[in-house]
Amino acid sequence: AGAGSIGNYSDCSFSVQGMGTFKAGEDTDPFVGEQGVLHQEEEVRIEVVFLAHQQRKIVLALLENHPYEEVAYDIFAMDNTADEVGAGMLGTFEEPLDGLAFLNLVKDRMDATVVRHTRILPTKIKKVAVCGGSGSFLLQQVIASGADAFVTSDFKYHEFFDADNKLIIADIGHFETEQFTSDLLVDIIQEKFPNFAIRLTEHNTNPVNYLI
Repeated sequence: AGAGSIGNYSDCSFSVQGMGTFKAGEDTDPFVGEQGVLHQEEEVRIEVVFLAHQQRKIVLALLENHPYEEVAYDIFAMDNTADEVGAGMLGTFEEPLDGLAFLNLVKDRMDATVVRHTRILPTKIKKVAVCGGSGSFLLQQVIASGADAFVTSDFKYHEFFDADNKLIIADIGHFETEQFTSDLLVDIIQEKFPNFAIRLTEHNTNPVNYLI
């Protein structure tokens, strides 16, 4: 179900043997032991880690496969970082682009009316960070990642100065960065529910208009 993955390692767990004690009450059908009799059973506690969004799937798998009527389990929230999960993504071009060519490519592919951007730098654009919606809060992490450009939206005037000539910020608009999300959702729904009829709206909900 997805539990026990740490970095590039899978099937990770930690086990401790112990003695479980319980007394089955009325209206039970114990897998081991008898109703009304205190029972001891050698058991193994297994500890695994998983990402928060996997919890429901993993708990259901546990309940479906464990032989006990009442399955004892605990879930503890941890502060571990997950490199595979975040608010944005990083990607690289096979062939680096100069700054102006990169901005024109972004404007064309993202169907953006305008692109607000910081100064075009002389360095080539190879590593690019992308965050849909308001992504200014990620700027320092993007700079630390070594990205040459950051495509997002909703940068305020003074926040553009924070680029500090270390990369190009390309602010293409909030709606423009999220407009293709509906296509991704359609693909996911069709894969999970192939018998569902899906109709994708063509209505444009962008409240921002541009006078050019």
